[in-house]
Amino acid sequence: MTDVLKIVNWFRAVSNAQMRQYGDDELSQMKVMKLLYYVQGTFLAVYGRQAFADDILAWRYGPVVKAVHDKYAGRVSIVGQLTAADLADYNELERDPELQQVLTAVWTAFGDMSAIQLMKGTHQERPWQETPQSQVIAPALMAEYFKASIVQ
Repeated sequence: MTDVLKIVNWFRAVSNAQMRQYGDDELSQMKVMKLLYYVQGTFLAVYGRQAFADDILAWRYGPVVKAVHDKYAGRVSIVGQLTAADLADYNELERDPELQQVLTAVWTAFGDMSAIQLMKGTHQERPWQETPQSQVIAPALMAEYFKASIVQ
């Protein structure tokens, strides 16, 4: 398992590069939360284990990782200037073939969607629907859902 904030930095680096190349919107805190949910669910479905240890909570606006929420509290955009440590996180994850494959697949599938589109999507999915608000979305429920819905 890796540190969830390293995964956030991977998304920040990819988003920064895409913004420069295509003029896309900045990565928001809400969007990265939904991307983390998709990373965890896909990793559970494909590899049978969690990509990161942090719980994913079912909050009003969709899945949330509290540590990420706390780090970026009060900020909408979380891209900003990447430090050498942020880029080192990106490079470290690029060398992990399993995680890199899932991160790339999630970014390819969902990276061009807005935070609102992703929120609406997660609200249509069983893991968020079946978890009481503010409670932990069970990894077993995510694995079952993603095996049936995402991994073919």
